[in-house]
Amino acid sequence: MKGSSNRFKEKKKNKKVWLIPLVIAAVILGLIGSYWLYNNWQANKEAQKRQAQAEQLLQGYLDALTENDMTKFVTLLSEDSINDVPYNREEIGERYKTIFSGIGAANIENRENELIIDEETDQYKFTYTLAMDTSLGRLEDLKYETTFSEVDDKMFVDWDTSLIFPDMEEGDIVKLSYDEGERGSINDRNGNMLAGNGSAWEAGILPSSLGEGDARKSQLSSISENFGIEVSSIEKLLEQSWVTDESFVPIKVVTADNRPELAGVVYRQTESRMYPLGEAAAHLTGYVGEVTAEDVESNPTLQTGDTVGKAGLEAAFDERLRGIKGGQIYIETESGENKKVLVESEKKDGENIRLTIDMDLQKEMYDQLQGEPGAAVVMAPDSGELLVAASSPSYDPQLFVEGISNEQYQKYTDDEDSPFLARYAQRYAPGSTFKILTSMIGLDLGITSPDKTHRIEGLEWQPNDNSFGDHKITRVSDAVTEVNLQAAITYSDNIYFAMEALEMGEKDFVEKLSQFPFGANMNLPFSMQPAQISNDGTLNRPTLLADTAYGQGELLMSPIHQISFYSAVVNKGAMTFPQLELEGKVNQLSPVSEESAQLIKKDLVAAVKDTDGTAHAFSSLPFTVGAKTGTAEVSEDGENVTNGFVYAFDADDNDFTFMGFLEGKGSGDVVDRFLPVLSDLKVTE
Repeated sequence: MKGSSNRFKEKKKNKKVWLIPLVIAAVILGLIGSYWLYNNWQANKEAQKRQAQAEQLLQGYLDALTENDMTKFVTLLSEDSINDVPYNREEIGERYKTIFSGIGAANIENRENELIIDEETDQYKFTYTLAMDTSLGRLEDLKYETTFSEVDDKMFVDWDTSLIFPDMEEGDIVKLSYDEGERGSINDRNGNMLAGNGSAWEAGILPSSLGEGDARKSQLSSISENFGIEVSSIEKLLEQSWVTDESFVPIKVVTADNRPELAGVVYRQTESRMYPLGEAAAHLTGYVGEVTAEDVESNPTLQTGDTVGKAGLEAAFDERLRGIKGGQIYIETESGENKKVLVESEKKDGENIRLTIDMDLQKEMYDQLQGEPGAAVVMAPDSGELLVAASSPSYDPQLFVEGISNEQYQKYTDDEDSPFLARYAQRYAPGSTFKILTSMIGLDLGITSPDKTHRIEGLEWQPNDNSFGDHKITRVSDAVTEVNLQAAITYSDNIYFAMEALEMGEKDFVEKLSQFPFGANMNLPFSMQPAQISNDGTLNRPTLLADTAYGQGELLMSPIHQISFYSAVVNKGAMTFPQLELEGKVNQLSPVSEESAQLIKKDLVAAVKDTDGTAHAFSSLPFTVGAKTGTAEVSEDGENVTNGFVYAFDADDNDFTFMGFLEGKGSGDVVDRFLPVLSDLKVTE
């Protein structure tokens, strides 16, 4: 038993000895495994960090490029790659800016990109594809490829010239050659030019002929005085980078009879934008001018030296008139060889736009305004074609093309009669011409009728219910006491129309007025605020309702609004919207009935024939005319002033409608002013 016990103890001892190396081996293997797992985890972590860093660099690079942020862009480039090219960081950024601005690059877009790692070199490389707009069209599928360099745990993009444009090498340049599409013209209905291209003279300075020192100063002072250009502005022109002693440095477009002989000044014939009617159509045509930095920023397809519309229809129709440049953007080698065409397009001349305006009538009506503040509008009532839209006083658009001096511009801006204001599109209280609408609405509502009369005594009136307070309605004549519709129109009786509107009531009157396009855009190619019934669109005070009925209150309508709204009276209840482009689509609505319109048309003709009618002078014309005058009172600087209006139409053939307006005058003045020329409207087609 004792021997057996010893053998058991010996076996147990041997088993312990055998387990020790197994445990040690297991511990060693565990340590090795843990070390391997840690290293693998650490390597993966570093790889992920590196990948994230590469992706961040890629995105930052593409963002800077597409946003044209060259300040940020150049900080992402590797030092070694910059050392391999003859530019520093700032010069690389400036090169991009110069090239991109030169070709009108805009809307740079990253179409696709790929980031990969080369397993052999363990270096990141990426490819990307760009597209961009240029002044000659869209540039597509620009495919690029480059690598990343790593320095001190930081990554940078390896740059070379091919990253400006693919296939571009050191010494290559990007060039733009183009022909400008000829700007289209603005013509009248008969094809006569209102704005277009013509021959002119351009004054320029030959720097070598200016002399030196005091002689040079004296010559520049003389040039400044003769051409109305400040010496500092002339100096800036002479300091342009391309100017040499023998350069022709243009300073101003001049007329043939304004070419003084001055030392240092030479002249050459050139093309210029011409405005044959000058002031008579300036508010319509507007003018062109050279693009500004702001113009280029808002439309990068434009370039310094381009001409764009600055005001009027030249600005409104600019894209149609300007046309499209044609030419090439290409890479040129150091030896002058055309290496690769990047984009190419054919030039396209601008569109010629034909207006409804009649050039001769426009000039005649403008001249009849005699430089006084006012407007004249002529419209074909069936089509809405505007034959005349004249405003006075005006300005000379040619001055802006030639280069208006500060003194000339200041003279315009200081003029209290506001020559830049297009009065045909400016809103005013319409006065008694508005009674045309009130009459037709009253007939449609069944409140007004030809036989109904109001007994009105004296020149003032207010209702007996104290709703007016101290407010009173006045009229200009108390010749008639029993006032019917015809008498109210003939004598332009404010009290009659106020009484009728109060009977109609605010709800029905406003509802019927709203059948006309108050508050609506008239879709004309110039700025004109909508006509308004009142400041808030309601007539919720008895005095406001009454005043509105005869064209006062808070009513605001431009002369163009008036002639358009009143066309319902001659079109059997159909109101025609105005249009300025010939052969446009006729646009009408029917706010009143034919029966009411025909009745008021008849009354307007009778008012002219009546010797007591406010527009009786028109009865002397060799054709039948219907008309309504209006004198609106407005408060300016605490004083009441009047504006005179007259609306007239051809009652025989419906050839024309006319709206004349003079600021600070009465309606009788307007009738007298335009009577001598109204007969000329009859022959216009």
